[in-house]
Amino acid sequence: MRQAWAADTGDDIPWNTAVPWDTVVGMSADETTTGTPATRRVAIVTGGSRGIGRAVSERLAGDGFAVILAYAGNTAAAEETVSAITAAGGTAIALRADVADERQVAALFDRAEEDLGGVDVVVNAAGRMALSSIADLDLEVLDDLHRTNVRGTVVVAQQAARRLRAGGALITFSTTVVATQLPGYGAYVAGKAAVEGLTLILARELRGRDVTVNTVAPGPTATALFLEGKTQEQIDALASAPPLERLGTPQDIAGVVAFLAGPDGRWVNGQVLRANGGLAR
Repeated sequence: MRQAWAADTGDDIPWNTAVPWDTVVGMSADETTTGTPATRRVAIVTGGSRGIGRAVSERLAGDGFAVILAYAGNTAAAEETVSAITAAGGTAIALRADVADERQVAALFDRAEEDLGGVDVVVNAAGRMALSSIADLDLEVLDDLHRTNVRGTVVVAQQAARRLRAGGALITFSTTVVATQLPGYGAYVAGKAAVEGLTLILARELRGRDVTVNTVAPGPTATALFLEGKTQEQIDALASAPPLERLGTPQDIAGVVAFLAGPDGRWVNGQVLRANGGLAR
């Protein structure tokens, strides 16, 4: 049996560990809520301290959003991300929360409403990946995997559906492996296919709210955790697979998210966008 664990797009979540939702590791560039203009749009990014999640946090902050990045356990990474955003003139705070815990996620949204006036964009970039053949899959691993990737998506989506302001957007994450169907990814793909299945249904349930719901499904992306443990030969093979003949970057994926979160993406709704350089449809 082969069980390999790696964070998907954002934070590494310690299993069966309670995390206090209200641990603040950074404050906004203004250091006060009164310094945030009433017209500023607000984004919550789960898994927002590392990898693709960090790139999304930085991109949205650069686009003028006040960003609340939710992280699971890596305080140092969260502090570093907030520092990078504020040093660039953006506004960000980091709050610790487990996306699969409905009380902690509700409290995260409470904080956004109390301190920043509301929520306009929610990006659920927190995720997990487990690799194993289906025959050898540890069912406890399956449960833990789906706790974050499926339950966590639903928990975040519930709060987003209830609280996003008009003109808002919910952006969730899947994977191009749903299309490529690689052996060893069965449990991971099962969870991400569930995320894709929710997308159009939720978009239709929010009829009349002026809120969009979309899913981004990255292909191989050059994050530190993706590259870890791979030989240069393996990396080169992955990079040569798409017609564009390179790995994606976290910034590539953040650009797709920024499009969906911004005014140019308002007519895209209920869709799964495979951002993979042409690797698969």
